[in-house]
Parts: sequence; C-alpha cells; structure tokens
Amino acid sequence: MDICRRQFNLLTLAGLASRPSWTLPSRPKLLVLVVLGQFRADALSRVASQLLPGGIRRLIEKGAFFHDCRHAASTFPLTTTATLACGAWPAQHGIVADTWYDRTGKGPVPASEEELLATTLAAGIATEPNTRVFVVGMESAQAGIFAGTPLAQVFWMDDNGQMATRGDSREWLDKFNSRSLAPANLHDKPWQVMGGRVALDTVPPLRVLNFDPARPREFMALYKSSPFAQTALFDFAGELITRNSLGQNGSFDFLCLINGASTRLGYETGAGAGNPLMDQLTLHLDHSIEQLLGQCSHGAGEGNFNFVLAGGHGAPVEPPEESRERMTVNGEAVAGSIDRTLRGGGLGHVEKYIYPFLYLDTSGFRDPEEARRGAARAAMALPSIAGYYTAGGACSVRSEWQRRFQNSFHPTRSGDMMLSYRSGYVEDFGKGRGISYGSLYNYDASVPLCFYGPQFRAGVHEIAVESIDVAPTLARACGVAAPSSSTGRVLAEALAE
Repeated sequence: MDICRRQFNLLTLAGLASRPSWTLPSRPKLLVLVVLGQFRADALSRVASQLLPGGIRRLIEKGAFFHDCRHAASTFPLTTTATLACGAWPAQHGIVADTWYDRTGKGPVPASEEELLATTLAAGIATEPNTRVFVVGMESAQAGIFAGTPLAQVFWMDDNGQMATRGDSREWLDKFNSRSLAPANLHDKPWQVMGGRVALDTVPPLRVLNFDPARPREFMALYKSSPFAQTALFDFAGELITRNSLGQNGSFDFLCLINGASTRLGYETGAGAGNPLMDQLTLHLDHSIEQLLGQCSHGAGEGNFNFVLAGGHGAPVEPPEESRERMTVNGEAVAGSIDRTLRGGGLGHVEKYIYPFLYLDTSGFRDPEEARRGAARAAMALPSIAGYYTAGGACSVRSEWQRRFQNSFHPTRSGDMMLSYRSGYVEDFGKGRGISYGSLYNYDASVPLCFYGPQFRAGVHEIAVESIDVAPTLARACGVAAPSSSTGRVLAEALAE
C-alpha cells in the first residue's frame, strides 16, 4: 500500500517520540574553553602529584578526560588554532602554517583571520540570538583566527604587554592595564619556584626578567614566556566574567582563552622531561585554572557552566648540545641543495622554501609532477629529510603518516611539495638553541583534552581522538550547527546523553 510523504513523516515522528530521550541536559549559560598553545600529552603526568584539587585535577577527575587528542596535520600554533576553531584540517581551512608563500605577490603571507577559508565554532555561536562571544589570546592573529567573526569581542596582549581590543579603547581596559603586576612593574622580577599554592622565596629563582632600557624587546620576550604573562591572561578572562556577568543573564556566553606563554617558552627551551621552567609554568597554570573555575562557580553558579581544556600542539625536546649541529636544519641549505639538483637535470628550479613547503618554478613543463619527483629524490638524499608529499599526491610513506601529510596540504598555499624532517630535528634560528614547531610527529601532535560540566560524563578515555572533534562536540553541546567545513565527529562518549 502506498503511503504519502505526509503520512510517512508523521509515522517517523511518532516512532521517534516512542524512543527513550536522546537529548543532552539543558545547555548551561556559560561555556569556557581554554586552549593551551604548547602542551604535550605528558605535561600533566610530570607534575601530577603537585596538582591542586580544585584546578586541573578537578577537571580530570570529574570531567571526560582524553589523554591522547591528536592533531593529525602540521602543528604550527596558528594552524592548530584554526583546526580547533573550525573542526577541519589545514587542507580545508587554509591556515597551513604561521606563514606561507604567495606566488602571485612573490612574498610571504602571514596567517590571519582574513586568510581563513572555513567558518568557526565562535562564529556559529555569535550568529545565534541572545549570545555573546569573547576571545582572549596572547597574539592578535591567534585570537582573530579562533573568533573568525567580527561579532566576537576579541582581546590580545600587545607588544608592550598591555591588553588591547578592536575599536575604541575602554576606560576599564586602561584600568586593568595599570594593575600592580603590569609589565612596567616587573623589571628584574625573579621567577620563583612554586611549591603548592605559593612561590618559595627561599629558593633561588628559576630566572630573572632582566630589563635593559636599551633592549626592551628582550625583557618583553622574557615576560611573555613567563607565568606573569600567563596569569595576566587568566586574570583578564576573570575580569571579563565579572564585568560582563557571564553566565548570569538571559544570554548564552562563550569565552575562549588561548594561552600563549607556553608556546613562547617552548620556542626557547623545548619540552619534555628535565625542563623545570615548563613544569613550573604548568603549576602556575593549574593555580590560574583553579581561580577561573572558582569565578565561574561564584558567578554563573555550580552546574551552570561547561569548562573545556584543549591542548593546541606539543613540542620536541631541545636537541642536546653535543648533537645540536647535526639535528638543526638550515632551510636555505636544503633549498639550495635541491635547487642545484633540479637545475643540473633540467627540471626547473626552487622558487621559495618556507618550512615545510617547497615552491618550484616548473614553467615550460607539461607535467609539473616530473619536477616534483626530481625534487623529492634530491630531498630524500639529504640526511635531515625523512619524508615528502607532492601536490600530485606522491608520498614517501603510507597509512597514517600519508594521511597527516594530506591533512596538511592545501592545493594552492602549500606549493609543490611538503617536507618532513627527521624526528627530533628542528629549524635553525641562528641562535644556537631553541626548537621549532610544525612537525607531524606525536611529540607535536598529541595533546590532552578535557570536557567538564553538566553536559559531560566523567571518565578517562585512553582511545585516541582528534582535534577536529572538539568543534563539532561543542557545537552539539551548544545546540548550534557545526562549522561549515568540519569533518570531525561528535565525541558521544563524553556527552551525558
């Protein structure tokens, strides 16, 4: 017997109504997302015994904790920010690195909100009625990329360590910037070891924020990679919660804080065991998270907010001094060696190399892939190169590692080829120390992830998930559509459905 469409729809709805409820608990009025710029999966285990009961430990024990959330693509700070914001890989959102090369303009292109090719979770929330979105970051580009919309209120720390925002300055912003722990009051300030909740003045400081009037940028570099700048970002987020009564009105409020202090410190020292500065920064972070959770509980009320902690990317260990010369890669030398091989074989030449992307001049070639394959052979002959992926799809590896290459590669922005250095190798900055981000290796790709609040089910999950899963999961919790290019899945195992 034929059934008309209207009858079919009514029968379907009746069937759904007879099933057990599959909806989430009511959406709280406040969602707080803290993105940790450089935070390896093993960062918490090294300081686990020292974590405060009301900070990160509270999130792990009472929330849905994923020990291994993987960014299965190139792991630059702005790339991973865009991936968390969009629920998509660089191949879709277009932020393939912090900087890439533009063939038309013959110059580098810095990543920015304007270069984003996909919509963001923040934009989806901001377009809903009765919503407010706030994004706070160490860097203006990072905060702008995560927001992805002019409807969000975006704040960042400027070159003088002052909090800034779009548009006109605000009296309360000036008042915050004149606080006692403003950068101008921290010249030659010692970074003391933290024991429990307090800094131990009886122990020699880890470092001192030396100030030389002739070299103010060196002081600012020390400040922005210190717990003082990290605390300033969290204090500012707390100020937004208090001043705007987040989670206490008729609106739904979304606050994202992107912590960049660990990113900057990581550039200088690397990560991993035996890094007291990074471990101490984590303990200060724990203290700040405890305070922010307390403010949410006091303002919105316990049970009326969700709090999410997401690592952006990790970091390699700094090469040991005796191996640094071997494990430090000079990009110009790599490009020069490949260029000489190409020219010698009549296969064009290298136009530009901005790690990890190689741009070739293949004009006159009917098949550019021929030149790319030649460049691949030349690259693999170098001791520092471990793998490659070409614009034509040729790859030196298969399975998961090939997928990480593919996720990283945008057809126009990534040039002709993407290179991968050997594990533990870093870019040469000419300073004789430090590390670089952006690799495909697990030390950069694996980070922790935790969902806490009434819409999430407590539990520890050892199965690997991916950073593209964060945006669709939060969209589901917020009751909004997932971002336009999102390919991640909703982490149903974390939801209290």
